[in-house]
Amino acid sequence: MKHKNYRPLPRNFFSKPTLEIAKSLLGKYLFRDLNGQILSGMIVETEAYHEKNDPACHAHRGMTERNKVMFQSAGRLYVYFTYGMHYCMNIVTEDKGIGAAVLIRAVEPIDGIEIMSENRKHRNHNLCNGPARLCQAMKIDKNLNGMILDCDTVWIGKGIKISEEMIGVSERIGISAGKELLWRFFIKNNPAVTRYKARFNISGSLET
Repeated sequence: MKHKNYRPLPRNFFSKPTLEIAKSLLGKYLFRDLNGQILSGMIVETEAYHEKNDPACHAHRGMTERNKVMFQSAGRLYVYFTYGMHYCMNIVTEDKGIGAAVLIRAVEPIDGIEIMSENRKHRNHNLCNGPARLCQAMKIDKNLNGMILDCDTVWIGKGIKISEEMIGVSERIGISAGKELLWRFFIKNNPAVTRYKARFNISGSLET
């Protein structure tokens, strides 16, 4: 293994406020053990979703069979199927009973690039720049929904520190409601970030 940050983050890392976690996940390493082969990438783009005052959040109208994982304890995967063809991976946040999660939008591939390229039939910095592409490259699907992050299947390691001035903030992508919430975070000038021109694009702290 190439990384000194191979060990998973403790589960209490994900119990903090969702917006705080969405920013602090930038620079962390996402790991996937796929049949004994380790795939990894640095998280470069996230989006926050919260049941309170966020109509774009799956949990906004309360608990359902689809979103019930969002209301469970923090530090587990919420994987959902969308558009009849794609999976998206989220990390459940905050206390049990609160519907909140952080969508992992993009990672910069590090280990297992050949395997990820085969899984996606694609190769270059676009390999994992989007939640559906990321899940396809790392073979993350509904079978992992509700799984607690651990070092057996999927986990997140310490990574590198990203300075505040390197963090971009904008509206979230692909939503029809809640567009005024600037809850998308990304590492500026990183080629693995989703190619998207937001109407609002700022940096610095946010009011939550």
